[in-house]
Formats: sequence, structure tokens, C-alpha cells
Amino acid sequence: MGLMQERPDRSIVALVSTPGGFAGRTAPIPVETPNWNHVEPVNQALRDLLGVETSVLRLVSAEGGRVPFGGVVTYHVEAHGEPDRTHLEPADEPDRDAEHRLPWARLGGPAELIAWADTAVTRTGPAVQVRTWNLSNVHRLPTADGPVWLKAVPPFFADEGAVIKAVAAHDPTLVPEVLASAPGRVLLSQAEGGNCWDLTPDLVELVVPRWVAVQNALAGEPRLPPSVVPMPSFGLPETLVHGDFHPGNWRSSGVVIDWSDAVWGHPALDVARLMAFRPELSEMISRVWSEAWLSHRPSSRPFEALEVARRASHLHLAVRYQEFLDNIEESERIYHRDDPANELRAALRLVTG
Repeated sequence: MGLMQERPDRSIVALVSTPGGFAGRTAPIPVETPNWNHVEPVNQALRDLLGVETSVLRLVSAEGGRVPFGGVVTYHVEAHGEPDRTHLEPADEPDRDAEHRLPWARLGGPAELIAWADTAVTRTGPAVQVRTWNLSNVHRLPTADGPVWLKAVPPFFADEGAVIKAVAAHDPTLVPEVLASAPGRVLLSQAEGGNCWDLTPDLVELVVPRWVAVQNALAGEPRLPPSVVPMPSFGLPETLVHGDFHPGNWRSSGVVIDWSDAVWGHPALDVARLMAFRPELSEMISRVWSEAWLSHRPSSRPFEALEVARRASHLHLAVRYQEFLDNIEESERIYHRDDPANELRAALRLVTG
């Protein structure tokens, strides 16, 4: 997940709906990136083929490849104009509705999000749909002050705008700026820097102590639903937990993104997640995190907390992934179908050795 490795190529098939109705399907088209939810190159390829702007609504099916990369992926696509039909062949129209279908996966959904964002910022060019799947819909909007990011999430996620503002009250350099927010959506400033999958000790030193300081400051009255996996305190407080604190959600500038998985719980859950992604840095991460907490809570026992948190984190994720499966439509469950069992097995391995 997110690690640098060889990934299979992806081709896409688009089932195209237009303002005048369903128009048919394309033949398979190769696209530049393998990740199924990365739809910017999908829309680029369809613009070249059909001569109109498009938005990807949802994944319909995937054949071949390995989740979530490669193979032939079929999407339902909305054309924002009349396409060149010479490149379309007859096909059955996708289902107009399904249980748990999200607003952005429906006709008109992406356009409604962009219209909302346009009430808060002035665009200098077209909005670009970057990613879409069952957990988010993300657009990049050009403005005179640089790109801003429009993100929509399902109702079972945290209010990302409120969470980021709570963090920013104690360290505004740790999070992107919230430009506008509403239930299920947020408009954010650009988080500078590249992703941090290739995590380095310097980045750990840059981010982890600052996040610990914020968690210490926010400890107290719960602001979010609790983690379903309680832990002994070991002298550490219940506080805001990012929920998906892996290096792919860090930027090299020291900004942390993607706060929609946030819950209230034991802070060791976050660092255990980080350690699982970079086991070769586990000892260093443990030291930096523990020393940071000891500077705020000298009588705490962070090293002991981590021993429990390594198992608890997998249990927390197993429940979270099952929540995804219970609340997303059938065709997109392919992204998460194996995740709960995989996390339970990981927890079991830590118990049995």
C-alpha cells in the first residue's frame, strides 16, 4: 500500500452518460497510472477520445490486475456535453441507483461539488478531478493564489474541516488551511511538498514531536466518537487520533493531510500505524514518539503503551475497514473486501509470534 514497487498497467472502459441520456461504452483505453481511484488520466484520455470534459462517477467492475492496481477497469462516466459517438458502442446503461451510493457517484454529483467550491474561491481554469472512490472525491481547483483542493467524504467519516481547525488552533503549520467546509466536504489550501512514502528519520523528527504536542494540548473532553478498541492509559491521555497516520498522508514540508479517519482514543494508535508502514524505522520512531510524550507527561509509560498499541491498531483498522464494507455500494467493495481479515491476521501474528 503506497510502497514503491512494480505495478501492473491499467486500461479503462467508460460507460458514458450524457446530458441527453446514456450513450454507450468505449473500447479499452490504456491510461498512464495503475491506481484505480486515480481518475485524472482517465478524464484526460476520454477528453482526447470523445472531445468533451468528463467526470468519473464510480467503479463498476475490475478484471485482472491486483487490488487496487492494473487490469481492465470499467467506470460509469458523466460527459459534460455531447461526445463524439463514433468512439462509442452499444452497452447496457449502468444502474441509476444502488444501496449506499454516494452523492458524487450520481449524475450531477461532481458538478454540484464544484459549484459549491465556486462560492468560496475564484477559479482561474477548469476544475480537475484527481481521485474518486467510495471514501472520497477529490478535485484540484486552480486559483490566482495557487491550487486548492476540494474533497468530499462519506457520512461515516469525521468532519475533516472541524478536525483540521482543532489541530490548527495549536499548530497551524501541521495542517493545510481550511478555506471552506460543510457537512461531508472541505476546501483546503495546497499542502506543499511531495509525499513521504520514502520516510526518513529527519521527517519523523519533523512531524512526530509536533503531533504529540498537539495531542497533549487537545486531551480532555472528547470531541469525536471514541475508537472501538480501548487501551490501558499507561499514563497517556485519551485525545484526538489521526486514524491513518502513515507516511503517505504526510507531505515533505511537515504538513499532515487526510484527517477524515479521526477518532478519539489512545495516541499510541497513530504511531503504531506509522511503525507498521516502516518497520525498519520502528526503533527510531518509538524512541522519538516516547521521548516526546515523556517531555509532556514525565510519569507516563509510552514504551509499554506501544507494545499494546501494535496489536490494538490492527484491531482498530479491522473494525474500520468493516465499517467501510457495511456502508459502501457493492461494486466498490472490491477495494476493501480482504482488509478486515488481513488486519485480524496481523494482530494474531503479533500475539502468537
